[in-house]
Amino acid sequence: MTEENGAKQNVWMRAAMGGRIGSRLSGLGLDEGASLPSRLQGLAELPWFECWLQRLKTEKKSAHTIRAYTVAARTLATTALPGEEPLDWEQAQSLSVLKIHGRIDPNKGRLDSWLNSIGDLKPATINARMAAVSHLLNWIGHMIPDWIQRPNRSKSLPRTLGRSELSRVRAAATRSEDPLTQPIVTILLDTGLRVSELCGLDLDDMDLEDKSALVIGGKGEKDRTVLFTQATVDAVEAWMPIRNARANTCDDEEERRSLLLSSRGRRINPRSVQKLIDRLADAADIPRSRLSPHTLRHTFATGLLERGADLVTIQRLLGHASIATTRVYLEIGDQTLREIYHRAQNEIVGLPEVVPATQEAIPEVPEQMPRVP
Repeated sequence: MTEENGAKQNVWMRAAMGGRIGSRLSGLGLDEGASLPSRLQGLAELPWFECWLQRLKTEKKSAHTIRAYTVAARTLATTALPGEEPLDWEQAQSLSVLKIHGRIDPNKGRLDSWLNSIGDLKPATINARMAAVSHLLNWIGHMIPDWIQRPNRSKSLPRTLGRSELSRVRAAATRSEDPLTQPIVTILLDTGLRVSELCGLDLDDMDLEDKSALVIGGKGEKDRTVLFTQATVDAVEAWMPIRNARANTCDDEEERRSLLLSSRGRRINPRSVQKLIDRLADAADIPRSRLSPHTLRHTFATGLLERGADLVTIQRLLGHASIATTRVYLEIGDQTLREIYHRAQNEIVGLPEVVPATQEAIPEVPEQMPRVP
């Protein structure tokens, strides 16, 4: 395309998009391929961050995911190129959709500079930041450059407890002076709940007769039903007198419905649960790094797998969106494999001997069969 034809094409594009938007695109130095998508043209003058945030909420991204996406977007939007004046986050998030479109254009070098700034982070963190920025670029109408490659994550197996460790954890929970320890440990090991889901449980979500619980707004804002055994029923019933006494001191009706309340009558939070688990690890003589609420969730899942549960069932109980996430539990360590093998062999040895069918007694057949009348 000649320079003259290119100029005519830009004039046509500005006329097609409207004088004001077209002029601003020209002022930003954007070419034909970098125009705002039609779905965003009506939002061109609005603050981009509020619009993008609303999009994340519409997609039912969790509060944790939105926080992580915001961190990545903030670092990209405030990255300065050589010769530019620094832009703080308050200024950056108030830019219009049109202006941020031009600012984070992958072809202008800001993305390269941002990637260099996060190069020393862990591969998992880099991947998370890049996923957030990819979402932002797609939303704003930019193509993700082909040259961007995410670092390979080292494949790590879920951290689970061995039998002796699990026995020590259960014993320590029974001895604990904190009345929350026993119900928390029992529920986590019995249901495989995430710690956020555990903290969000209300009393009305538990059906002790049916031995099931309704998880409202799990990861990805998905609801699901989890099952439990008599152990959870016993733990909850033992906890109820203390729970009801704490509920009487609670002024907030929302928190009053919580199944697990702190000594101040407030709904427990993930941080307080982790502190409780840390104290439990000390009591069970287990390194704190080896015990967490998620360790108990992994222990629940591997226990189901060892007892013959299929992946689809485990996926539904854990609330995984993709069965690929559940498939990681198939990577069983050598020690666990040995335990399963020897347990299975012992069960086989203990079975009564079965006589082969070829050795069974065969009734004699008369030489001459009687006639049927």
